[in-house]
Amino acid sequence: MRFPTSRLSKSRSIQRREALYGLLFICPAVLGMLIFNLGPILAALVFSFTKYSIITKPKWTGLANYQKAFTEELVAQSFGITAYYVLVSVPLGIGLAFAVALLLNRIKGAYIYRTAFYVPSVVPTVASAVIWLVILNPSVGLVNYLISLFGVKGPGWLIDPDWATPGLILMSLWSIGTGMVLYLAGLQSVPEHLHEAAEIDGARAWRRFFAITLPMMTPTLFFHLVMGLIASFQAFNAPFIMTRGGPVNSTYYISLLIYDNAFRYFKMGYASATAWMLFILVLLLTFLILKTSRSWVYYEGRTGGRF
Repeated sequence: MRFPTSRLSKSRSIQRREALYGLLFICPAVLGMLIFNLGPILAALVFSFTKYSIITKPKWTGLANYQKAFTEELVAQSFGITAYYVLVSVPLGIGLAFAVALLLNRIKGAYIYRTAFYVPSVVPTVASAVIWLVILNPSVGLVNYLISLFGVKGPGWLIDPDWATPGLILMSLWSIGTGMVLYLAGLQSVPEHLHEAAEIDGARAWRRFFAITLPMMTPTLFFHLVMGLIASFQAFNAPFIMTRGGPVNSTYYISLLIYDNAFRYFKMGYASATAWMLFILVLLLTFLILKTSRSWVYYEGRTGGRF
Protein backbone atom coordinates (compact mmCIF):
# COMPACT_ATOMS: atom_id res chain seq x y z
CA MET A 1 0.00 0.00 0.00
CA ARG A 2 1.41 3.37 -1.02
CA PHE A 3 0.78 6.62 0.82
CA PRO A 4 0.31 9.85 -1.11
CA THR A 5 3.53 11.81 -1.54
CA SER A 6 1.97 14.92 -0.01
CA ARG A 7 1.08 13.02 3.17
CA LEU A 8 4.62 11.63 3.51
CA SER A 9 6.20 15.04 3.01
CA LYS A 10 3.81 16.56 5.55
CA SER A 11 4.72 13.84 8.07
CA ARG A 12 8.43 14.46 7.53
CA SER A 13 7.89 18.19 7.94
CA ILE A 14 6.16 17.61 11.28
CA GLN A 15 9.01 15.34 12.42
CA ARG A 16 11.62 17.95 11.48
CA ARG A 17 9.65 20.62 13.30
CA GLU A 18 9.40 18.47 16.43
CA ALA A 19 13.13 17.73 16.25
CA LEU A 20 13.83 21.46 15.96
CA TYR A 21 11.65 22.20 18.98
CA GLY A 22 13.47 19.49 20.92
CA LEU A 23 16.84 21.00 20.05
CA LEU A 24 15.62 24.44 21.11
CA PHE A 25 14.47 23.07 24.46
CA ILE A 26 17.80 21.38 25.23
CA CYS A 27 19.89 24.33 24.03
CA PRO A 28 19.85 26.14 27.42
CA ALA A 29 21.05 23.01 29.22
CA VAL A 30 23.76 22.33 26.62
CA LEU A 31 24.93 25.95 26.62
CA GLY A 32 24.96 25.98 30.41
CA MET A 33 27.08 22.83 30.48
CA LEU A 34 29.50 24.22 27.90
CA ILE A 35 29.83 27.62 29.58
CA PHE A 36 29.78 26.69 33.27
CA ASN A 37 31.21 23.13 33.25
CA LEU A 38 33.23 22.22 30.20
CA GLY A 39 34.58 25.75 29.69
CA PRO A 40 36.17 26.10 33.16
CA ILE A 41 37.54 22.55 32.97
CA LEU A 42 39.34 23.27 29.70
CA ALA A 43 40.46 26.68 30.96
CA ALA A 44 41.94 25.03 34.07
CA LEU A 45 43.81 22.59 31.84
CA VAL A 46 45.37 25.47 29.90
CA PHE A 47 46.17 27.44 33.07
CA SER A 48 47.84 24.37 34.61
CA PHE A 49 50.70 24.84 32.14
CA THR A 50 51.13 28.51 33.00
CA LYS A 51 52.14 30.84 35.80
CA TYR A 52 48.97 32.81 36.38
CA SER A 53 47.85 34.95 39.32
CA ILE A 54 44.57 36.52 38.05
CA ILE A 55 46.03 40.05 38.04
CA THR A 56 48.88 39.14 35.66
CA LYS A 57 48.89 37.63 32.20
CA PRO A 58 49.45 33.86 32.01
CA LYS A 59 53.07 32.90 31.34
CA TRP A 60 53.71 29.49 29.77
CA THR A 61 55.78 27.26 32.06
CA GLY A 62 55.14 23.81 30.60
CA LEU A 63 55.10 21.01 33.16
CA ALA A 64 56.63 23.09 35.96
CA ASN A 65 53.41 23.17 38.01
CA TYR A 66 52.98 19.41 37.76
CA GLN A 67 56.62 18.79 38.68
CA LYS A 68 56.23 21.01 41.73
CA ALA A 69 52.98 19.30 42.76
CA PHE A 70 54.53 15.84 42.46
CA THR A 71 57.52 16.81 44.60
CA GLU A 72 55.89 19.05 47.23
CA GLU A 73 55.40 17.30 50.56
CA LEU A 74 52.22 19.22 51.43
CA VAL A 75 50.47 17.97 48.27
CA ALA A 76 51.33 14.36 49.09
CA GLN A 77 50.17 14.89 52.67
CA SER A 78 46.88 16.40 51.49
CA PHE A 79 46.23 13.51 49.10
CA GLY A 80 46.99 11.06 51.92
CA ILE A 81 44.62 12.77 54.36
CA THR A 82 41.92 12.92 51.68
CA ALA A 83 42.39 9.22 50.90
CA TYR A 84 42.01 8.39 54.60
CA TYR A 85 38.78 10.39 54.75
CA VAL A 86 37.43 8.70 51.60
CA LEU A 87 38.41 5.15 52.58
CA VAL A 88 36.64 5.45 55.93
CA SER A 89 33.66 7.73 55.25
CA VAL A 90 32.44 6.09 52.03
CA PRO A 91 32.18 2.49 53.33
CA LEU A 92 30.68 3.71 56.61
CA GLY A 93 28.13 5.86 54.78
CA ILE A 94 27.15 3.02 52.45
CA GLY A 95 26.91 0.45 55.24
CA LEU A 96 24.93 2.65 57.60
CA ALA A 97 22.52 3.86 54.90
CA PHE A 98 21.93 0.28 53.75
CA ALA A 99 21.39 -0.94 57.31
CA VAL A 100 18.88 1.82 58.05
CA ALA A 101 17.04 1.08 54.80
CA LEU A 102 16.79 -2.61 55.72
CA LEU A 103 15.40 -1.71 59.15
CA LEU A 104 12.83 0.71 57.75
CA ASN A 105 11.80 -1.36 54.76
CA ARG A 106 8.84 -3.18 56.28
CA ILE A 107 8.00 -1.63 59.64
CA LYS A 108 4.75 0.14 60.44
CA GLY A 109 4.88 3.92 60.33
CA ALA A 110 8.11 3.72 58.35
CA TYR A 111 7.40 7.01 56.59
CA ILE A 112 7.91 8.88 59.87
CA TYR A 113 11.35 7.38 60.40
CA ARG A 114 12.24 7.80 56.74
CA THR A 115 11.46 11.49 56.97
CA ALA A 116 13.48 11.83 60.18
CA PHE A 117 16.53 10.19 58.59
CA TYR A 118 16.18 12.03 55.29
CA VAL A 119 15.68 15.60 56.56
CA PRO A 120 19.35 16.10 57.66
CA SER A 121 20.53 15.34 54.13
CA VAL A 122 18.64 18.35 52.74
CA VAL A 123 19.96 20.75 55.39
CA PRO A 124 22.57 23.08 53.81
CA THR A 125 26.13 21.97 54.52
CA VAL A 126 26.99 25.31 56.11
CA ALA A 127 24.15 24.99 58.62
CA SER A 128 25.07 21.36 59.32
CA ALA A 129 28.70 22.33 59.91
CA VAL A 130 27.72 25.01 62.43
CA ILE A 131 25.47 22.54 64.25
CA TRP A 132 28.21 19.93 64.38
CA LEU A 133 30.71 22.45 65.71
CA VAL A 134 28.52 22.53 68.81
CA ILE A 135 27.81 18.79 68.86
CA LEU A 136 31.53 17.95 68.67
CA ASN A 137 32.62 20.59 71.18
CA PRO A 138 34.95 18.72 73.59
CA SER A 139 33.61 20.54 76.66
CA VAL A 140 29.87 20.97 76.12
CA GLY A 141 29.18 18.87 73.02
CA LEU A 142 26.52 16.18 72.86
CA VAL A 143 28.86 13.46 71.61
CA ASN A 144 31.29 13.73 74.53
CA TYR A 145 28.38 13.99 76.95
CA LEU A 146 27.02 10.66 75.71
CA ILE A 147 30.49 9.12 75.92
CA SER A 148 30.89 10.40 79.50
CA LEU A 149 27.77 8.45 80.53
CA PHE A 150 29.90 5.30 80.18
CA GLY A 151 32.61 6.76 82.41
CA VAL A 152 34.94 7.51 79.52
CA LYS A 153 36.40 10.93 78.74
CA GLY A 154 35.62 11.99 75.19
CA PRO A 155 38.37 12.97 72.76
CA GLY A 156 39.16 16.47 71.61
CA TRP A 157 37.13 16.45 68.43
CA LEU A 158 38.36 18.95 65.84
CA ILE A 159 41.12 20.29 68.12
CA ASP A 160 43.17 17.09 68.39
CA PRO A 161 45.06 16.20 65.16
CA ASP A 162 44.35 12.50 65.73
CA TRP A 163 40.60 13.05 66.11
CA ALA A 164 39.86 15.89 63.68
CA THR A 165 39.30 13.69 60.62
CA PRO A 166 37.26 11.10 62.58
CA GLY A 167 35.11 14.03 63.71
CA LEU A 168 34.52 15.10 60.11
CA ILE A 169 33.77 11.49 59.16
CA LEU A 170 31.21 11.32 61.96
CA MET A 171 29.66 14.53 60.68
CA SER A 172 29.48 13.09 57.13
CA LEU A 173 27.22 10.29 58.39
CA TRP A 174 24.67 12.99 59.18
CA SER A 175 23.64 12.95 55.51
CA ILE A 176 23.03 9.23 54.96
CA GLY A 177 19.39 10.01 54.16
CA THR A 178 19.99 10.25 50.42
CA GLY A 179 21.60 6.82 50.31
CA MET A 180 18.84 5.43 52.52
CA VAL A 181 16.18 6.59 50.04
CA LEU A 182 18.10 4.97 47.17
CA TYR A 183 18.31 1.67 49.03
CA LEU A 184 14.66 1.78 50.04
CA ALA A 185 13.71 2.22 46.38
CA GLY A 186 15.96 -0.69 45.47
CA LEU A 187 14.54 -2.93 48.19
CA GLN A 188 11.02 -2.22 46.96
CA SER A 189 12.02 -3.51 43.52
CA VAL A 190 13.29 -6.88 44.81
CA PRO A 191 10.72 -9.48 43.61
CA GLU A 192 8.78 -10.82 46.58
CA HIS A 193 8.20 -14.20 44.94
CA LEU A 194 11.93 -14.95 45.16
CA HIS A 195 11.84 -14.58 48.94
CA GLU A 196 8.67 -16.65 49.15
CA ALA A 197 10.19 -19.45 47.07
CA ALA A 198 13.39 -19.43 49.13
CA GLU A 199 11.40 -19.47 52.37
CA ILE A 200 9.40 -22.47 51.16
CA ASP A 201 12.68 -24.24 50.40
CA GLY A 202 13.74 -23.64 54.01
CA ALA A 203 16.19 -20.77 53.51
CA ARG A 204 16.66 -18.70 56.64
CA ALA A 205 16.63 -14.89 56.73
CA TRP A 206 20.41 -14.50 56.44
CA ARG A 207 20.55 -16.98 53.57
CA ARG A 208 17.78 -15.10 51.74
CA PHE A 209 19.59 -11.82 52.32
CA PHE A 210 22.92 -12.95 50.86
CA ALA A 211 21.41 -15.03 48.04
CA ILE A 212 18.58 -12.72 46.94
CA THR A 213 18.50 -9.25 48.51
CA LEU A 214 22.20 -8.38 48.33
CA PRO A 215 22.74 -9.47 44.69
CA MET A 216 19.61 -7.60 43.60
CA MET A 217 20.84 -4.48 45.41
CA THR A 218 24.33 -4.45 43.84
CA PRO A 219 23.38 -1.93 41.09
CA THR A 220 22.24 0.53 43.76
CA LEU A 221 25.34 -0.18 45.86
CA PHE A 222 27.50 0.38 42.79
CA PHE A 223 25.85 3.73 42.03
CA HIS A 224 26.14 4.89 45.64
CA LEU A 225 29.80 3.82 45.77
CA VAL A 226 30.75 5.81 42.67
CA MET A 227 28.83 8.93 43.68
CA GLY A 228 30.10 8.73 47.27
CA LEU A 229 33.68 8.35 46.09
CA ILE A 230 33.46 11.41 43.84
CA ALA A 231 31.73 13.53 46.49
CA SER A 232 34.16 12.56 49.26
CA PHE A 233 37.24 13.44 47.20
CA GLN A 234 35.69 16.87 46.68
CA ALA A 235 34.73 17.42 50.33
CA PHE A 236 35.21 21.11 51.04
CA ASN A 237 32.43 22.90 52.94
CA ALA A 238 32.62 20.96 56.21
CA PRO A 239 36.43 21.05 56.66
CA PHE A 240 36.59 24.66 55.48
CA ILE A 241 34.00 25.83 58.02
CA MET A 242 34.83 23.52 60.92
CA THR A 243 38.63 23.21 60.89
CA ARG A 244 40.11 25.33 58.07
CA GLY A 245 42.49 22.44 57.49
CA GLY A 246 43.72 22.28 61.09
CA PRO A 247 44.84 21.44 63.58
CA VAL A 248 48.39 21.10 62.25
CA ASN A 249 47.11 20.40 58.71
CA SER A 250 45.42 17.21 59.93
CA THR A 251 42.31 18.01 57.86
CA TYR A 252 44.01 19.88 55.05
CA TYR A 253 42.24 17.99 52.29
CA ILE A 254 43.25 18.41 48.68
CA SER A 255 40.19 20.57 47.99
CA LEU A 256 41.35 23.05 50.65
CA LEU A 257 44.86 23.07 49.21
CA ILE A 258 43.47 23.86 45.75
CA TYR A 259 41.28 26.62 47.18
CA ASP A 260 44.13 28.23 49.13
CA ASN A 261 46.49 28.20 46.17
CA ALA A 262 43.85 29.66 43.87
CA PHE A 263 42.13 32.28 46.02
CA ARG A 264 44.48 32.90 48.94
CA TYR A 265 47.90 32.83 47.29
CA PHE A 266 46.57 33.55 43.76
CA LYS A 267 48.59 30.72 42.22
CA MET A 268 45.94 29.84 39.66
CA GLY A 269 48.28 27.83 37.47
CA TYR A 270 49.51 25.67 40.34
CA ALA A 271 45.98 25.26 41.70
CA SER A 272 44.76 24.20 38.25
CA ALA A 273 47.51 21.59 37.98
CA THR A 274 46.62 20.17 41.40
CA ALA A 275 42.93 20.15 40.48
CA TRP A 276 43.67 18.22 37.31
CA MET A 277 45.72 15.71 39.29
CA LEU A 278 42.69 15.18 41.52
CA PHE A 279 40.43 14.89 38.47
CA ILE A 280 42.63 12.24 36.87
CA LEU A 281 42.87 10.30 40.15
CA VAL A 282 39.08 10.25 40.59
CA LEU A 283 38.64 9.36 36.92
CA LEU A 284 41.03 6.40 37.21
CA LEU A 285 39.39 5.13 40.39
CA THR A 286 35.94 5.43 38.81
CA PHE A 287 37.14 3.55 35.73
CA LEU A 288 38.64 0.84 37.96
CA ILE A 289 35.34 0.45 39.81
CA LEU A 290 33.48 0.26 36.49
CA LYS A 291 35.80 -2.49 35.25
CA THR A 292 35.67 -4.55 38.44
CA SER A 293 31.89 -4.11 38.74
CA ARG A 294 31.44 -6.66 35.97
CA SER A 295 32.28 -9.38 38.45
CA TRP A 296 30.00 -8.30 41.30
CA VAL A 297 27.16 -6.10 39.99
CA TYR A 298 24.10 -8.12 39.00
CA TYR A 299 21.65 -6.93 36.38
CA GLU A 300 18.50 -8.99 35.93
CA GLY A 301 18.23 -10.40 32.43
CA ARG A 302 21.97 -10.22 31.75
CA THR A 303 24.14 -13.27 32.15
CA GLY A 304 27.05 -13.25 34.56
CA GLY A 305 26.05 -9.93 36.04
CA ARG A 306 27.90 -8.15 33.26
CA PHE A 307 27.06 -4.86 31.58
